[in-house]
Amino acid sequence: MSDEHHDDHGNTLSAWFLTASWIVIWTVAGVAIIAGQSLITWTIVALVGSIACAAVAGVMKRAGLGRKTPRPLPMTREQYDASLLAKTKDLLVPERQTSDDEGDEPASRKAHDRASVSAGNE
Repeated sequence: MSDEHHDDHGNTLSAWFLTASWIVIWTVAGVAIIAGQSLITWTIVALVGSIACAAVAGVMKRAGLGRKTPRPLPMTREQYDASLLAKTKDLLVPERQTSDDEGDEPASRKAHDRASVSAGNE
């Protein structure tokens, strides 16, 4: 699956909205905490804001601003092993090529012809 490329992975309006909103929310909360405001209050504000923005992003996705097709399922271990075995068989065992004149002769006839040629009896 690593060879596959997904053009819409993270490149949708709902995904960018969610990412940007969380960066803004947690940056504001972090600055407020550093400035001496209440840690618990600003943490709760950031969590509630994050949940609200996630809900908005979910609505955006359902409205058609998210991924258009479901993600492909990764291969199972058995599928991966089978594809790997097929690739290695293709690399290790080249296809046997036969010439046209050897195609239909029985094995005993081929052996007899080879013995005759080696003995000089053509």
